[in-house]
Amino acid sequence: MSTASVSFRPGAVLADLLPASRVRAIALVVGGAALTGIAAQIAVPVPGSPVPVTGQTFAALLVGTAFGASRGFLALALYALVGMAGVPWFAGGTSGAGGASFGYVLGMLLAATVVGALARRGADRSVARTAGTMVLGSALIYAVGVPYLALSTGMSFGAAVAAGLTPFLLGDALKAALAMGVLPAAWKLVGRRG
Repeated sequence: MSTASVSFRPGAVLADLLPASRVRAIALVVGGAALTGIAAQIAVPVPGSPVPVTGQTFAALLVGTAFGASRGFLALALYALVGMAGVPWFAGGTSGAGGASFGYVLGMLLAATVVGALARRGADRSVARTAGTMVLGSALIYAVGVPYLALSTGMSFGAAVAAGLTPFLLGDALKAALAMGVLPAAWKLVGRRG
């Protein structure tokens, strides 16, 4: 099967443009986990919050959207499991499941799966649809991360929102804007238009 025939198949995601094989699938999953781990090392502390601004949320949403639901889930599951096993590739070189920001890792697993499923339905083909997909993915990350932050630190829910959501909204808007440019442009490059 040629790459061109794959690119025009309904329900394709960007990763489907590569020739299909088991090696490709494994490489994508491992590469997606590694990309997320590397992006997590771009960490900027937020005053008053135990959660830093990182590149990992952008990487997780990009992996989910580009790979589709199943490969996106597997990549983020690998990222979470390896980090829980002790590899220091969570935000700022941390590892383990006990940290205040681990809920965001779990949220990224859910978000990558959902945005991947939406991408199979064309949610990454236009600027407007990509924006909606990124907003939903970010909301899912916070829906898991903020309550986990409150429980793990003993903060009230309001304090967890103030420390684990509000300071990140501007950065998430910038990440969504980047995705809104990158993903539809990638489809245009391969001849797919929304």
